Amino acid sequence: MENVQLQGTVLDENRCETNKAVLQGVIMTELKFSHKSYGESFYLFEVGIGRKSGYRDEIKVVISERLIWDINLAMGMRVKVEGQIRTYNEESDGRSRLNIVVFTRGIQIIDEDELDENYIYLEGFLCKAPIRRTSPLGRELCDIMLAVNRMYNKSDYIPCIAWGRNATYAGGLEVGTKLSIIGRIQSREYKKRDTDGNIINRIAYEVSILKIEE
Repeated sequence: MENVQLQGTVLDENRCETNKAVLQGVIMTELKFSHKSYGESFYLFEVGIGRKSGYRDEIKVVISERLIWDINLAMGMRVKVEGQIRTYNEESDGRSRLNIVVFTRGIQIIDEDELDENYIYLEGFLCKAPIRRTSPLGRELCDIMLAVNRMYNKSDYIPCIAWGRNATYAGGLEVGTKLSIIGRIQSREYKKRDTDGNIINRIAYEVSILKIEE
């Protein structure tokens, strides 16, 4: 998997509809500096989006200084973010870890009574063999990795998870198959043992598939 870096400005990024994200929720963290590209500063914050189950996904969002120069974003505000999923590799403790964020193209402050929204559309190619498994409750799952192309010969490698009948279907797909996916981006806590044997809490991000087709 290539090392994909966040780069480009809001104006020159690919605007094709093979990668679309719409998030509507509450700002959970203060903005902090993320990186600078071609003289343009980008900032990182998290948006909390509720599920029907009561669980709240907390999704990382990257935004350009150009989009917030006249907006004072703060914790507790409700916002609508439109953009695309971006992935890049980050070195941590001598290992490469896949980072997943939503790269913002547009943002607006919304009213308190507007409902949470979490919509993802992706169109790309299956780049690894599907992994079928069963949840602790006996439900069939399937993990897939989707490569979504963008400008400058870059690709985002986006982990997705299918459930039930979608998992059965995804499990039979071959590497290289072109797919379109509708779903939502979710955060999932898990535990991992480090090199010293200590148990640490980690958060994984993935697209939960609602609809999948070739």
